[in-house]
Amino acid sequence: MNSSTFDDAGVYKIDRHRALVQTVDFFTPIVDDPFAYGQIAAANALSDVFAMGGRPITALNLMGFPQNLVSPRTIASILRGSLEKAHEVGCAIIGGHSIRNPEPIYGLAVTGVVDLRNVLTNANARVGDLLVLTKPIGTGIATTAIKRGLASRALEKKVIALMSQTNSVGAELAERKVVRTATDITGFGLLGHLANLCRASKVSAEIFHDRVPVISEEIFDLIESDCIPGGTLDNLKAAVKTTDFQSASQTQRAFLADAQTSGGLLLCVPERSLKKVSAVLRKYRTPSAAVVGQIVRRRTKLICTTK
Repeated sequence: MNSSTFDDAGVYKIDRHRALVQTVDFFTPIVDDPFAYGQIAAANALSDVFAMGGRPITALNLMGFPQNLVSPRTIASILRGSLEKAHEVGCAIIGGHSIRNPEPIYGLAVTGVVDLRNVLTNANARVGDLLVLTKPIGTGIATTAIKRGLASRALEKKVIALMSQTNSVGAELAERKVVRTATDITGFGLLGHLANLCRASKVSAEIFHDRVPVISEEIFDLIESDCIPGGTLDNLKAAVKTTDFQSASQTQRAFLADAQTSGGLLLCVPERSLKKVSAVLRKYRTPSAAVVGQIVRRRTKLICTTK
């Protein structure tokens, strides 16, 4: 796979019909519960394979912990969380590697397989495609609030459940050939990942910022209280160069640029396929199936408007 397409994982052809899909991802704890941390880290790493239309088959643990500061029980709980999530999607964790590290880190190196006819690439979006988002936005704001002790218990529970949900729907959508492309929304935020997709496909996009689903209205209150992670601020600085925000407020701009962890898939869907895609999303009980924009002809910037 050409790296210029900004795709989520590497694709390596192994025969006339199949390819390997390979990816790796890890990060420091974003929640206090070690079991939940393991689940989120696994769901996040597995997502890159699903975003390419593949199915994960094996994974390797990647761990780093400060010596004598993290108990074996805590490490075991992280691994159990990850193992449960991998088992849920039929992926076997077959080993791994650990190191001493000043702060805890955990994640997975994942190998998947994909039929070459089903590979989803960022370079395949077409003018007229609808943009469908499968999870609401706001995990960066929410997890920052959790760390600062500012999040409500309800928001904390909701965001953990959301980040723990896998994006396995991506594989079925690819196999049914009802989407042109998919990318998972993670560290670069909705605007950053969409900008990469547009560059790869040589198109632009119009975002209906009033249609983008939010985890909770509490997210907007947190933004207005300046509870914004550094990654989101960096994304916003980059987005100013690629986005015409038009009527979007400063709060909405930060929201659209929010750096996600284990976010949803952003799908490019031909209008004729929208009903079929919606049916598959209902089957998988995705948290969202919102049409948040559309692909338009090549322009210099993304456009944020209301619908």
